[in-house]
Order: sequence, then C-alpha cells, then structure tokens
Amino acid sequence: MNTESKSHFEEFEKPLIIRRKLLPWWIKTFCWIFMVMGVCAIGVLIASPFITSFQLSIYGFETNTPLSGIGLFIIAILIFKGFAAYSLWFEKDNAMSITKIDAILGVVICIISMFIIPFISESESSHFSIRLELALLIPYYLKLNKIEYEWDNLESL
Repeated sequence: MNTESKSHFEEFEKPLIIRRKLLPWWIKTFCWIFMVMGVCAIGVLIASPFITSFQLSIYGFETNTPLSGIGLFIIAILIFKGFAAYSLWFEKDNAMSITKIDAILGVVICIISMFIIPFISESESSHFSIRLELALLIPYYLKLNKIEYEWDNLESL
C-alpha cells in the first residue's frame, strides 16, 4: 500500500526541467516580439473593416490595405510567427517543428521577395533588395536544429 500511494505522488517529486533554458537570449526576445505582433495582427484583422489604411510589412512585402491579398498574407505570416513564438515560449511538444517551419518559410519568403517579385512586378518602384531578416533567420534555424534533440528529450512543465 505504501508503494502504491507513493507512486501517485511521484509525478510531483520530479525536478522541474525548463526547456526555455535551452534558448539563447535573442530567441527569447524575439519570442516576445512576435507574440505581441501576432496579437496585433489579430487586432488589425478585426479592426480592418473600420480602418481602411494601415501600414503592414514583413519580409519585403508591404501594403496599406489589410484586406487585400498581400495584407491578408502579411497578417497570416504574423499570426503564424506569433503562434510559433507562443509554442516555443510555453514549451509545447511540437514547438521545434513549428518554429523550424517558421524559419524555413521565412527564408523562402525572403528569397521570393528578393529575387522573384522585382522581376514580375510591373511597378517602377520595385527593385532588388537584400533582406537582412536572413541574417537572423538562418542562425535561428541552425540554433533550433542544434537544440532540437535535447528539447525533445526533456519533459516540459
């Protein structure tokens, strides 16, 4: 009887292991930035019928109209990035796969905005630009890849 009652409480005796400790300070900072931006993107989506002009921009895509194709694309990116940041910050089991998808999509979208959009756009203002976001997205992906095994083998709270 003693061993049976003890086994019910073993779960509470485990030491607390926090996956968040695996993250460097700069990823923790961006988690908060993108969680806030994701909430703001939802707010823009809700307010967009009442506000006709709102500046949105990410990865080289920009618009003044949130209810346009590009506007909804930017809002979707921001919401997804907010969800990825939330998953990482709150140590969800699927956080590594979601954030790695986020990083890969970010790189692909940056490459599209750098190399494809300037050539297919009919606007005279479209020009080739180097996206500095790549300078963070690539190390972000590499760091996630480096800590993925340890992350997956730790128990979250």
